Amino acid sequence: MTAAYVNLYMEQGTTFSSVITLDDLNGSVYDLTGYTANSQIRKSFYSSNATATFTTSITPANGTITLSLTSAQTASITPGRYLYDTIITTGSTVTRVLEGVIDVSPRVTR
Repeated sequence: MTAAYVNLYMEQGTTFSSVITLDDLNGSVYDLTGYTANSQIRKSFYSSNATATFTTSITPANGTITLSLTSAQTASITPGRYLYDTIITTGSTVTRVLEGVIDVSPRVTR
């Protein structure tokens, strides 16, 4: 499976949630039973620390992974452009399923 490239947009200080649906080459839902997911945001590929780590939840039968951050977490992210990716793991097999850019817009209302 090759990682899909999807850019995301996040508003600083708001609750963020995005649902990823995985399917195979035939368009059938990818069964995620037994998988875990991990997803992070970093300023660059070379950043030693993650800017934020998404809370991930998997619905195996639907082939979906939900990425989420609380409003407090997004409030602590400085507006700008970041990179992210999402990996799934089962046993010793690790697969990157999604990657892209996240643009974080600044908030005005506090």
